[in-house]
Amino acid sequence: MAHCEKTFPLCFGGARLDGSTATLDGQGEKVHDHFFGQSSFATYALANERNVVKVSSDVPLERLGPLGCGIQTGASAVMNALNVRPGTSFASFGAGAVGYSAIMAARAVGATTIVAIDIVPSRLEMAKELGATHAINSKQTNPVEAIRDITGGGVDYSLETSGNPSVLHQAIEALGSLGTCGIVGAEPLGTEVSFDVNTLMIQGKGIRGILEGESVPDIFIPQLIELNAQGRFPFEKLMKFYSLDQINQAAQDSEKGVTIKPVIRLSAA
Repeated sequence: MAHCEKTFPLCFGGARLDGSTATLDGQGEKVHDHFFGQSSFATYALANERNVVKVSSDVPLERLGPLGCGIQTGASAVMNALNVRPGTSFASFGAGAVGYSAIMAARAVGATTIVAIDIVPSRLEMAKELGATHAINSKQTNPVEAIRDITGGGVDYSLETSGNPSVLHQAIEALGSLGTCGIVGAEPLGTEVSFDVNTLMIQGKGIRGILEGESVPDIFIPQLIELNAQGRFPFEKLMKFYSLDQINQAAQDSEKGVTIKPVIRLSAA
């Protein structure tokens, strides 16, 4: 589903496939919304049935917004796309919303060595609270060498979440034999990354492009909600609520890394 051939025009075309849009401006001209198939900041939304996920009525809806993208992406990349197994090793290159979610998911499925790599000390501390067994500041330590020391050769799975080509190179190099690197970081179109073909071939490494964790949302999001209810996926630790008049502050806090997942509360109309 995530790799549908029409994913790019549907998510980034700013319109429906027939060119129509849901809204018009004051002069009757099309407003190119539909970013990622949605776009809102509204009290009410018009949604396609395929975009709707049914959840239990006792779950506070304001807590569920972040599950639609970053949290779903990181968790499903681990649980579904990479299919991380119990007793294996996993490294998240990047400790943001996607990386944190991947770390929580890796712990939930039973990975026993979970490594977080980032350049912000506070984020690395949070990663350890969420389940990372090791934290590496890549400004101070070569993460590839550190991971090889920790695991005795390399991790079984790595996930590149930062969108930085040099970091992707490290995520591939940090793999052990038969390891798999998943790519969810959004590099600019046309970005190319080099790697040692012989190392990849001899060690049987794999590289996977992953979009939205390859989740089927109406199945996977309820699973995350249930894991959260059991205390095994505490995504609420990533969230902070803001009122609509604080929206600029929310954006600034997100850019600075003060808040991982800002959620805007809209008053009822």
